[in-house]
Amino acid sequence: MTTTALEVAGLAKTYTGHGRGVEAIRDLTFRVDRGELVCIVGPSGAGKTTLLRCIAGLLDASGGRVTLDGMPVTEPPPGMAVVFQEYGRSLFPWLTVRRNVELPLKEKGLARADRAAKVDAALDAVGLTESADAHPWQLSGGMQQRVAIARAVAYEPTVLLMDEPFAAVDAQTRADLEDLVRGLWQRLGVTVLFVTHDIDESVYLGQRVLVLSNRPTVVLADVRVDLPDERDQLKTRSSQQFADLRTRVYELVQSAKKGHRPETVPAG
Repeated sequence: MTTTALEVAGLAKTYTGHGRGVEAIRDLTFRVDRGELVCIVGPSGAGKTTLLRCIAGLLDASGGRVTLDGMPVTEPPPGMAVVFQEYGRSLFPWLTVRRNVELPLKEKGLARADRAAKVDAALDAVGLTESADAHPWQLSGGMQQRVAIARAVAYEPTVLLMDEPFAAVDAQTRADLEDLVRGLWQRLGVTVLFVTHDIDESVYLGQRVLVLSNRPTVVLADVRVDLPDERDQLKTRSSQQFADLRTRVYELVQSAKKGHRPETVPAG
């Protein structure tokens, strides 16, 4: 069995309208192995969300291909779950936390007892057991995002896509959610592709950081994050190793903003 969970090969996306086309993504190629946690960063407008929507089968690509476990993605695949930045829009306010988490499992056709067990386990994993009967509007932003993560975890995907999921929460909540995601990833062995605009977050979370170029987008660099598996918000972020990696990724993003392509990126 191949070790590749997700492969993106020559992916291209051009938006057309009003008699003109806008080339958002030109030739994106990379792969993510099973059980990896890979982060994606790049300049604003680099097509990070477009990329994720193409990978999730929510947006038709103009060229290239996306494969999940060797199968082409032409629509939302059953082995994939997505957590978006707009957690408020993804939750149903009239349903309790438990019912929100359970909904995809109903669509999956699981029996009631199986659904209940998976929902209980997912809520426990994100620390929301006591809020199971609350409604999303009764919870803080960080807790609402935990509901969205619990729903994805309960679905038991092979690949979890996360699109800037912590951008709208405060710094302390963000740190807690970062550690939550790393903890879930280590326990569950799920493959995670995490899009963020925060360079520090990408280095803290990931095993690799893919830096995207400016539009039309390609992979500018693939940075290996050689930090210890066990990470701590204070110790890890204050280490020289973290500082060096952060500097490298920051310099690459600045190069992307200046229009550098892979063949012209400064060595580091």
